[in-house]
Amino acid sequence: MEYRYLGNTGLQVSTISLGTMGFAGTGWASPVGHIDVDGARRQIDIAQEAGVNLIDTADVYSEGASEEILGQALGAKRDQMLIATKARGGMGDGPNDAGLSRHHIVRAAEDSLRRLGTDYIDLYQLHGWDGKTPLEETLSALDDLVRSGKVRYIGASNFSGWHLMKALWSSDKHGRERFASQQIYYSLQSRDAENELVPITLDQGLGILVWSPLAGGLLTGKYRKGQDAPEGSRRFEGWTEPPIYDEDRLYTTIEVLVEIANDRNASATQVGLAWTLAKPGVTSTIVGARTEEQLTDSLGAADLQLTDAEIARLDEASATPLPYPYWHQANTADGRSSAADLSLIARHIN
Repeated sequence: MEYRYLGNTGLQVSTISLGTMGFAGTGWASPVGHIDVDGARRQIDIAQEAGVNLIDTADVYSEGASEEILGQALGAKRDQMLIATKARGGMGDGPNDAGLSRHHIVRAAEDSLRRLGTDYIDLYQLHGWDGKTPLEETLSALDDLVRSGKVRYIGASNFSGWHLMKALWSSDKHGRERFASQQIYYSLQSRDAENELVPITLDQGLGILVWSPLAGGLLTGKYRKGQDAPEGSRRFEGWTEPPIYDEDRLYTTIEVLVEIANDRNASATQVGLAWTLAKPGVTSTIVGARTEEQLTDSLGAADLQLTDAEIARLDEASATPLPYPYWHQANTADGRSSAADLSLIARHIN
């Protein structure tokens, strides 16, 4: 297992992290799995044996039950693993039971600490943008949590580019704790993050944690053109994330993915994860699994290094046109490009 620094911090994170949306798996999370404490304990043991040192969860996963199961399953191993959790979503019916107000953030952090059975959170992430709460209020509350020792690092998730830059600017201006990372959707199925979020990461020294790097299972090789989705899969159960806007491009990408997997004696899952890990700025991919076999397969991606030619094939199959102003910037770069600019120009395929 490789370890990468989380952005500009001194914290080293395994390139594969364990996702826990399937822990408990109730309510809207039910299509992802129904893993109890014993099952969670086995998954943690398998992941730790492979070198995983980061586990990701959120308070809204099964209305807090995911955090509770994680805390019970970790037990005495808590200090051997890094815990990342998130806050923003609704945790009750009251008017202040959601969002990023100081009231909700502090309360949510205290509740997560209690459910996890710990006195500190390694990485506390905002699960999304709150357009109603002043950003300074949110960042001040996070800064206080870090200074109190209850949180060690902070991050954002699902922010747009301007949301993220505004937050980083505000933290710098007021001398507050800065985001160490962002958790984003990024996969061969959709490379939208390359337009803004990846360049910001490279420019501002953040780490990227990737959620759903296999596009909700679409990139596992079990979805093929002209074939029915396998019964029991998320899509079969009505799971709609991520949305599919171009089926032809998706199936073309999957065919290349499967061809490379066959050539390398690997699984499509492993190739899809390895492609994501080869991308600039990516620190770790978060993988969840319904079964121990799925988890073991995903963990095998840590040992798979794709060649430049294989990455290029996958890039070409999954490429989408650059939106304005990026196509213009790519055409007029004139050798005056930063590393962040080059991450965009690299996907400019004529």
